[in-house]
Amino acid sequence: MKFFIDTANLAQIKEANDLGILDGVTTNPSLMAKEGIKGEAAIMKHYKDICEMVDGDVSAEVFSTDFAGIIEEGQKLAAIHPNIVVKVPMIKDGVKAIKWFTENNIRTNCTLIFSAGQAILAAKAGASYLSPFLGRIDDSNWDGIQLIEQIRHIYDVQGFRTEILAASIRNALHIVRAAEAGADICTCPLDSILGLLKHPLTDIGLAKFLEDAKKTEG
Repeated sequence: MKFFIDTANLAQIKEANDLGILDGVTTNPSLMAKEGIKGEAAIMKHYKDICEMVDGDVSAEVFSTDFAGIIEEGQKLAAIHPNIVVKVPMIKDGVKAIKWFTENNIRTNCTLIFSAGQAILAAKAGASYLSPFLGRIDDSNWDGIQLIEQIRHIYDVQGFRTEILAASIRNALHIVRAAEAGADICTCPLDSILGLLKHPLTDIGLAKFLEDAKKTEG
């Protein structure tokens, strides 16, 4: 399973990249706004900066919701860097745009996925990635991991090549369970990635090793 970091914060991207396990980055308008990135020129430059930091795919989301607007924005985003993947919402014009992008060799990430039916449409249109939102599904009293399992089964049976990118990750356990369910990628906040490092027995064991090491000095 590949690891993407879900942020627009350059310092966090660098920290995740320095771990040596980072395969890509996902962003969205909310994350851009959180970092104070406003205006088309600033957003485009920020995407370029991210692409130059990470040797992997970078999902860049469109703002438009109509076919013509999505196509226009997507072409501009794709021109920034070869690693850009155009992030398109799961709406009717979004599916139409994904088909157009696929036919014109522009890779896409279909986002805001909450059902297996939506996942089928995205794969049929040729999406490179599919982003089911686990945390938001759980918030609605549904099981996000169960959806991943269902999509994985459908894609395997039907031979769809779209990669399942588990999104809206809330904690380290979400990452582990998404891996068990067959997600191809997890996109996570930095805290969730670092959470995989933690276990109380590791801390206890290390403390004991360091204590014993002191006994061997001198």
